[in-house]
Amino acid sequence: MIKDLQTNLKRYKWMDYARGIAIILVVYRHSFEGIKRAGFSIENYKYLEYANVFFYSFRMPLFFIVSGAFVASSLAKRGLGKFIINKCKVILYPYFLWGAIQITLQIFFSRYASAQKGITNYLDLLYLPREVEQFWYLYALFNVSVIYAIIKTTLRFKTEYQLVLGIVLFGVSAYNAQHNIDLSFVNDICHYYIFFSIGDMVASYIRDEKNVSFFSSWKLFFVLLPLFIASQIYFLLVNLSHHSIKYVFVEYYQPLAYILIALIGCTFIMNISFLLQKNDSAVWLRRVGFYSLYIYVCHVIITSFTRTVLSKVFHISIVPVMLVFCIALGIVVPILLYWLAKRLNMEWMFSLEKAGSKKKLPITNLKTQL
Repeated sequence: MIKDLQTNLKRYKWMDYARGIAIILVVYRHSFEGIKRAGFSIENYKYLEYANVFFYSFRMPLFFIVSGAFVASSLAKRGLGKFIINKCKVILYPYFLWGAIQITLQIFFSRYASAQKGITNYLDLLYLPREVEQFWYLYALFNVSVIYAIIKTTLRFKTEYQLVLGIVLFGVSAYNAQHNIDLSFVNDICHYYIFFSIGDMVASYIRDEKNVSFFSSWKLFFVLLPLFIASQIYFLLVNLSHHSIKYVFVEYYQPLAYILIALIGCTFIMNISFLLQKNDSAVWLRRVGFYSLYIYVCHVIITSFTRTVLSKVFHISIVPVMLVFCIALGIVVPILLYWLAKRLNMEWMFSLEKAGSKKKLPITNLKTQL
C-alpha cells in the first residue's frame, strides 16, 4: 500500500508536506485558544500567544492555494457534475456530519465545554459556519471550489479573470469587516476566493517537474527566509498593537499588506515542502498532511477532551504541558480513528468516497512513522 501511495503522489509529496505543516499550526491555534477559553492563565506564557499570531497569516490561504492548484486537473478528469458530487462527498458531507457530532458533544458535556451550545446551534451549519468553531473552513472550501469550477467551465473565465474577481471579492470582504457587515459564509467566500484562484494560476508551474529544482533550491530558501521573518514580525507587532482584534487587524484593515504577507508565508512553506520532498525527510510530516482533512474534522473534539482530562483528572494546569499533549493527541488520535473506521468498514464516518478510490497507509507503518 505504501508503494502505491508513493507512486501516486511521487510528484506531489510537497503537497502533503505543506498540508502537514499547515494542519499542525491549525491544531496549535485551536488547542491554545481552547486552553485560554477554559480559563487558564497565559500571563507567564506570552511567547505562546506571540507564536500563535506569528504563524496565523498564511495557514488557511495555504490550504486554499494547494486546493486551487488541483482544480483544473480534477475538472479535466471528472467534468463539472462529477467534480461537484466529489466535493459533496469529501468536503460537504464530513462538514455536516462532524459539525453535528461536535455540537452534540458540546451540548451533552456543556459542563466541561468552553463553548456552550444548544439545539438551535445545529442550524448554524447551514448559514453560520463560523459559530461551529473550525468547521467554517470546510464550508468555505466547498463553496469556493464549486463556484470557481462553475465560473471556470460555464463562463469560460480565464485564470487571469478569476484572479481579478478574487481581488475584487477580497476587497469586499475587507470592506464588510471594516464596516461590521456580517454576510456570514458569503464573507468567507469573498475572502478566500483569491487564494484559490492563485493556486489555479500557478498550478502548471509548480506541478511541472522541470521547476522542481527551483522550488527545492536552498538559494530560494535563503532569499525567502528574511522576507518571511520580516513580514511575520510586522504582522505580529501591528496586530498586537490592536488588542481588540489582534489576530485580524492587518488581514482586514490592511488587505494589500495581508495578501503580500500571506503569499510570502505560503511560498516559504512550499519551498520548505519541496526541500523535504527532495530529501524525502520527515516522512511522518507527509503522513500527517495526507490525513489533514480527517485531523481537521475531529481535532477540536480530541483536544477539548484531552484538556478536560488533564485538568480535571490529573490536575495539570501548566499551559505548555497541556498544549503539548493537546497538539500531539489532536493529530495522532484522529488518524487512528480514521484507520479504525476503515478497518470496521465505517469509512462513511469521514467520507462518502468509495472504498479503494484513495490509497491508504497500513497502521503498522503508520505507527512507526508517528
